[in-house]
Amino acid sequence: MKTILSLFDIHKYIFQDIYEWSGQARTVEITKNGDQFSPVSEFKERLTYINSLINKYHKIYNMDVQLISQSLAEILDEINWLHPFREGNGRTQRTFITFLAREKGYNLELNTVENPLILEEYMKGTIQGSVQLLANLIANCIKPICQKHQEPNCTIPIGYSGKR
Repeated sequence: MKTILSLFDIHKYIFQDIYEWSGQARTVEITKNGDQFSPVSEFKERLTYINSLINKYHKIYNMDVQLISQSLAEILDEINWLHPFREGNGRTQRTFITFLAREKGYNLELNTVENPLILEEYMKGTIQGSVQLLANLIANCIKPICQKHQEPNCTIPIGYSGKR
């Protein structure tokens, strides 16, 4: 199961060949368009809070797609406001949220490079800090990994015929 520490591992993996500081929390204050992200002095408290949201997420019933979408949106919004890295926050956030969805048996397609509409909605939701916009986006982009997603821990991949 993922925790907030997994976010740092993902950043390290994605950006290890680009940034010497990949996988490390930023030590400088960051603003965008005049709006400040979480102050560095609040990181410990914010990380603890986000981890509590992730722990609540792990307890959600796998079939409750609306609650899963809402919970993922809340986690995404909090991580975005934290903005833990100097660069690469968006890609790392989307990858992390995708991994959380997979833990529940869902594929979450938030690939903003291939779909400008997803990028537009993602940016709107994160810039406005709108959990509802993000929840709607996630609900529209999340699909069961399993062909018959009737069991909470279904492991039958889509397209699996049972033949080798």
